[in-house]
Amino acid sequence: MRILFLTQYFPPETGAPQNRLHSLALYFAGYKNDVTVLTAMPNYPQMRIFEEYRRKVYIHEREGPLTLHRSWIYTGAKKGVLPRLLNYFSFVFSAMFIGLMKIKRQDILICESPPLFLGITAIILSKSKRAKLIFNVSDLWPESVEKLGIIRNRILLKGAYGIEKWIYHKSVLVTGQTKGIIDNIRKRYPEISTYWLPNGIDFRQFDIEADRRGIRKSWLAPNDTFVVLYAGILGHAQGLEVILLAAEILREKQNIKFILVGDGPERSGLEDLAKKKHLTNTLFISNRPRNEMPSIISACNAYIVPLKKLDLFLGAIPSKIFEPLAMGKPIILGVDGEARNLFIEKGQCGLFYEPENYSELAQCILTLEQDRNLAYHLGENGRNYVSENFDRAKIADEFHTKLIQLNK
Repeated sequence: MRILFLTQYFPPETGAPQNRLHSLALYFAGYKNDVTVLTAMPNYPQMRIFEEYRRKVYIHEREGPLTLHRSWIYTGAKKGVLPRLLNYFSFVFSAMFIGLMKIKRQDILICESPPLFLGITAIILSKSKRAKLIFNVSDLWPESVEKLGIIRNRILLKGAYGIEKWIYHKSVLVTGQTKGIIDNIRKRYPEISTYWLPNGIDFRQFDIEADRRGIRKSWLAPNDTFVVLYAGILGHAQGLEVILLAAEILREKQNIKFILVGDGPERSGLEDLAKKKHLTNTLFISNRPRNEMPSIISACNAYIVPLKKLDLFLGAIPSKIFEPLAMGKPIILGVDGEARNLFIEKGQCGLFYEPENYSELAQCILTLEQDRNLAYHLGENGRNYVSENFDRAKIADEFHTKLIQLNK
């Protein structure tokens, strides 16, 4: 089959959708498919084009078995709805032009959302390339930005919901990253064909024996220090203040250290808060290359997975859950609903704290720090659980079978 991935986010950027789509594309190429990726110039999360891609409108690349087409995208340091929309729509139109001009006929087109508006490009390209459109929803947009209060303009929201409905009905299949997303779409549009396409982990990339000594040394964390790690986007939805407030409670515990790895729109505010509270037990580290993450995760004792306390997130499964569990590390989960049910109640992979409740988070950290045997067994449970239920090789194989059926 000829398979085209259309996505704004792709390596060398780091992040959940980038890693997930890259892994899926490689798996599909391994099945002897002709796999093409149409994506933007890498810029996430700093919103600055990477140095080697600057001042370019279009780049054609080969990465192993993958053919990559990269097109121009608007980036800017300013926050707000308008810069975000300019970012989205610049790629919508540049990808449309490059896709029409540079990409040959395809059998399957898989479009990643968000951004929702990329579905407009996907519909046009699917028609021109005679490809069946599969629209993958990893975040319910515009519902998520409405509930987060990021967009309040009723005209914009009404238009976005109309576009969402149109894209769903133009797709032969709408896939969702969580069962909550699928249930939401089925409830609103029961006539739509849907498929649960969960995130997972590529165990080939995560060696549980990854070297941790150099990492802990750079953190000034001796072997007896209990290191609590967060790695990912430093954004609004994560509600990362909860980590700093827990660190404040535990500041007198000299053998507990908090590490936050990543960049994003909230980083400067979080660093200011840490300085204001004189949190000497907290260290911020900029985004690290993908190949360093196994060693970074290996160096921690527990991994925090937070989100804000919103009904919107009851159906969320943060992608950052899978990597620490694949490394045998216990999670401290501040996400209720589907994630709690799967990874705490069923998988017994860690401890749960009420989202945004920093006192409960601090108590969970103390529990694991004082009972290292419990932490070890929860981590072992987690590795076994994701191996059985969220192995990307199995997920890709089942989805590939679905694509073959659709392509008949």
